[in-house]
Amino acid sequence: MPSTIQILFLLFIINANYSFSAAATNRVENNETSHGKNQYSLVHIGVVLDLDSSMGSMADLCINMALSDFYSEHSNYRTRLQLHTKNAESLLDTNIAVLELLKHEEVHGILGPQSPTEDKFVAELGGKVHVPVISFTAKSSTLPYAQNRYFVRTTLDDAYQAQALAAICQGYEWPEVVILYEDTDYGYQFLSHLNKAFQEVEIGIAYMSAISISSEDIQILKEFNMLLEKQTRVFLVHMNSSLGSRLFVLAKKAGMMTEGYAWIITDYLSNFLNSMDFVARDSIEGVLGVRPYVSWSEKIDSFQERWKRNMVLKKSAGSIRELNVYGLWVYDTVWSLAIAAEKIGPVYSSLLYVNTSNNETDKTNLKISLFGPKLLSELSHTKFRGLSGDFQLINGQLKPSAFEIFNIIGSGERTVGFWTPDRGISRELSSTGEPTYSTSTKNLKNVMWPGDSVMRPKGWAIPSTRKLRVGVPLKHGFKEFVNVKIDRATNHTNPTGFSIDIFLATLQWLPFPINYEFCHYSKEINWSYDDMLHNIPQTFDMVVGDTTIWAPRANYVDFTLPYSEPGVILVVKNEKPLDMWIFIKPLRWDLWLAIILSCIMMGIVLRLLEHRVQNTNEESVRPHKERLRMIYWSPIAVLAFPERNMVANSWSIFVLVFWLFMAFILMQSYTANLSAILTVDQLKFAFSEDYYVGYQEGSFMKEFLEKQLHIHESRLKNYSSVEDYHDAMSRGSKRGGIDAIFDEIPYMKIFLKKYDSQYKMVGPTYRTDGFGFAFPFGSPLTAYFSRAILAVTQGSNMTSIEQTNFGPGYSSQDPLSSTVSQQTSSLTFYDFGGLFIIVGSVTMFALFCSETSVGRKFTALTAQYSQVFFCFISSKFHSTQDDKVENHETIQDAAATYSEGRDANIFEVPLRRGEEEICESGQNNGSASAEDREVELTTINEGRNS
Repeated sequence: MPSTIQILFLLFIINANYSFSAAATNRVENNETSHGKNQYSLVHIGVVLDLDSSMGSMADLCINMALSDFYSEHSNYRTRLQLHTKNAESLLDTNIAVLELLKHEEVHGILGPQSPTEDKFVAELGGKVHVPVISFTAKSSTLPYAQNRYFVRTTLDDAYQAQALAAICQGYEWPEVVILYEDTDYGYQFLSHLNKAFQEVEIGIAYMSAISISSEDIQILKEFNMLLEKQTRVFLVHMNSSLGSRLFVLAKKAGMMTEGYAWIITDYLSNFLNSMDFVARDSIEGVLGVRPYVSWSEKIDSFQERWKRNMVLKKSAGSIRELNVYGLWVYDTVWSLAIAAEKIGPVYSSLLYVNTSNNETDKTNLKISLFGPKLLSELSHTKFRGLSGDFQLINGQLKPSAFEIFNIIGSGERTVGFWTPDRGISRELSSTGEPTYSTSTKNLKNVMWPGDSVMRPKGWAIPSTRKLRVGVPLKHGFKEFVNVKIDRATNHTNPTGFSIDIFLATLQWLPFPINYEFCHYSKEINWSYDDMLHNIPQTFDMVVGDTTIWAPRANYVDFTLPYSEPGVILVVKNEKPLDMWIFIKPLRWDLWLAIILSCIMMGIVLRLLEHRVQNTNEESVRPHKERLRMIYWSPIAVLAFPERNMVANSWSIFVLVFWLFMAFILMQSYTANLSAILTVDQLKFAFSEDYYVGYQEGSFMKEFLEKQLHIHESRLKNYSSVEDYHDAMSRGSKRGGIDAIFDEIPYMKIFLKKYDSQYKMVGPTYRTDGFGFAFPFGSPLTAYFSRAILAVTQGSNMTSIEQTNFGPGYSSQDPLSSTVSQQTSSLTFYDFGGLFIIVGSVTMFALFCSETSVGRKFTALTAQYSQVFFCFISSKFHSTQDDKVENHETIQDAAATYSEGRDANIFEVPLRRGEEEICESGQNNGSASAEDREVELTTINEGRNS
């Protein structure tokens, strides 16, 4: 807010300069009176310009021509704009001029000031006295419209131009740009718009160079030499024509207007290209420019011709030789003021101002305008087609329209396309169809770039003044990845190893050659990969090595895609808990006890089933007593000698079938569990205060173990090589060593390859992203090397590279050995409880049917009714009615025989009388074989059928 002292000081100067103002005031009143006779109502408008500048001279002529043209075309209007023009060369002059206009001229609106930025003092003063301040040059405002309603801008907002520039860079796929801007308030304001627009499309700003208007050529050349050291080759220039002309002449001198470079200029320079001399115009050939689009018409041609004649007659100062968009904007602004004043209509002079009771305002003798709010309201609703296009104010600024994208070729310009807020980039302006936003530069016409090149610049390049500095780590262990040798005579770095081979292989896949040199990084104490990465880009342009892609590191460098296996694992000693009683461990004690008891019980059951059955086996020569003793061993012997016939009772066979089923399951389970015990590690590694963990020196593992696995620092020890790891693990924590190693999979595969049988990987795999190359933030090389790494790692040479550095048989594609500790436990009785229930139930059922009278009767009845059923079925196909009767009698005889208690097996019930005879003869003659009985039975059946 302007202070009272500042306003009083300015008023003191004004009063000193206006001691003679009474006469001037009388002349104005007389002029109003004369106009009053012609029934014209005057609306006083103040104009603040730097009339000695080319811009001010052009604007002043356009204002006068606009006023003359408007009232010539609308001679019947009852209002007339009365302009009061003040010359102001500096900011102080501007503030004094505005105060003079408000105090002595009592203007209702102020056109100006000429500055491209908002004059806060003038804008706030206009808000105090309710007088609109209308700028035709300011393109941004520091205050929102709601807080600064009396500051009106009849220009396009710079935020839209920044969006157009961002869309162009996005369309040409330039990852980052360098901004060269004028070191003024306007330059900083425009820079804020660029930052926001580029962030939205994810385009980086590699460098921002502020160049002062007073900078000498040697200073600008020094800045260019510094920019040549960078990779970015896209430059965006935002400065006035005077400074811009010098800049491009020096850029051409520095060799920066050649093939591979891209230059873009904003409308701050592109609107004044006609004011540049021949040398400057020749220097900007191939530059791409952006400026507000003006549709040329006959009306504009006519106005431009008249403007040129008036400029010659006026003998105006300045270097502007052609009319530009600022002249059209100020022309349309005067027309909008005249239209708004006419809409309000004539107003009596006594109703134009009112005194205020505000003490601060009373001291300044400034009055509040009653006409100003009306003028602002009508101005905000004014719409018409002007010289610059459609005139319409939205929130105190001109409605956004199209930007023209043009290419400077020779001494001329060629329009290559347009950008609009709703359609983006397009070749031609079109109002038909559904608006779809596009950032594709394929919609543009062909562009001639610097160096007469028609190829689109990549936007970056390896600096030609030096080689690409490739950093490699100089360390003592795991040299399979990077092994640095230094030539002491020349101090030349010669690295080898897996990471270096990957880097060299990727160079073959890049679409451009790279001139590079290796630079080693070493440090006597506290060496770490993080420190090495922090030297990007000061010391290294990129880092090649076994550098892990880790989230905290991504905060200060960019990584390529990984070229190695990802993950962190735990390695421990391979101590298998084997002993002489290992064969007992597959089954728990309760299951062993259940099996032993089952064998005993099964022997007893078989003894009961076999005690009344005579031995009919010809091969058996043992006495009956000895055979009964062997029954106790039959549950085991039947497994060892399945071919021997050890039982005669059919119920015994029935029981043994289920016993064999259970025994088979137990044997298979025992074999599987014993195999697991003999082949899978049973060691359960758990962290405690007694365990010490090793990690690789200089890696990120220390921070990883402390923060993510919460292992105390006192239990961590660092080592640098495979041999150091092995020595520490061999000694153990009790002798100053370690109990486990935490490291990445590629390192541990080398460790295990060398000490295969002594160590193993256990536990889960912790997520990391493997090894990658590191680049500075936003480096375009990152994407190219990532694509090249994909081509190498998925190509046929990857295995060859691995085996060259790690030895034959190595491949990252091979699956890891078991990394999870198997917790195989002994099998219990409960696990097979169902099996024992089934076998026990069958055994008890066999005892019940064989050794109890109820069971035997139940068996006989079951056999009887079963035979009835089968005989009934067979009679349908093979027997006559007489056969049915005979069969029925036979069945009754068989049932009678069983009811008398004859010993017979349920599977040997005679079905025919002839069969009964054979069965009886078989019992009487123990020497008759089962085969003979079967033959005789077959003969009888064949005779019966015949």
